[in-house]
Amino acid sequence: HVQLVESGGGSVEVGGSLRLSCTVSGVPWKKHCLAWFRQAPGKERLGVATIDSEDDATFVADPVKGRFSISKDNAKNTLYLQMNSVKPEDSGMYYCAAGEGRSYCSGPFTYHDFGRWGQGTQVTVS
Repeated sequence: HVQLVESGGGSVEVGGSLRLSCTVSGVPWKKHCLAWFRQAPGKERLGVATIDSEDDATFVADPVKGRFSISKDNAKNTLYLQMNSVKPEDSGMYYCAAGEGRSYCSGPFTYHDFGRWGQGTQVTVS
């Protein structure tokens, strides 16, 4: 049974920090691309960051580069998104995702590349 469960969302002030977590179960930890996406109301779901499950190579999207980082704890099967210096435009629903294969992990990619999704966690920056 595949399950991705996000946590850690909430309200944060501009310039503050937040760490999102995603516990992954039922997905082979190897040979997958793991990712965080976000979606604002009425807008497309966009990739924020990815991490290769095997070599830990990361990709961070330009709008959050230098402020957000992605990491994982293999022992805990948990994916993280550290959000620093947040801005109002960082608000939205954040989803973790897992996709089979690794070739697209460093970009370009879209949400179509990822077949497993969590239910999302809301982040509001004000």
